[in-house]
Amino acid sequence: MATVEGIGGLSLSRLADAVGMSKSGLFAHFGSKEELQLETIEAASSLFTKQVIEPASDADTAIERLHRLLDAYLRYLEVETFPGGCFFASALAEVDMQPGPVRDRLVEFLGDWLGRLEATVADAQKEGAIDASEDAAQLVFEFEAVLLLANAQYVVTRTQEPIERARRAIEHRLDAAAARASKRKRQPRRSRSPQAGGGSH
Repeated sequence: MATVEGIGGLSLSRLADAVGMSKSGLFAHFGSKEELQLETIEAASSLFTKQVIEPASDADTAIERLHRLLDAYLRYLEVETFPGGCFFASALAEVDMQPGPVRDRLVEFLGDWLGRLEATVADAQKEGAIDASEDAAQLVFEFEAVLLLANAQYVVTRTQEPIERARRAIEHRLDAAAARASKRKRQPRRSRSPQAGGGSH
């Protein structure tokens, strides 16, 4: 309901109608509209963890973990976990100019997600799978841009095309970063030339 009508549209009365409970019964659980919204965010966060974060947790390498995280997000869209697309993308856009606990929690979620991706990129750089010269934050920015556009286009078209385009874009970017890392490994170290005039006479 939140991804279709917006998180701002959540209310005890609206939820009571949707689930067939009395408003007073729901009030005993939530107490206020804001509490209902925050609980909704936590429920969505738990689903995201289960569907996107956990599938990558047992990866053997950082680069494999990164691949799994990004692909799991696209899979999370494909299976239509929420009918209106990514819950967090739609909710963040909706409350961007509405300061308060709801916006703060959504911003915290986004920071955790981007931070996880950035830390995984940094680990992959340490492993030598991604070139050390790559700006990890910039790389994650590009990935997130791809994911968000895939989400927006998928919601509109309900076709696989934006999902597949996103997968190709991610693979191309990772391949480029890996190729530079591989090239750097193959480059022979230059030996220091003897200083002029340093030989014996």
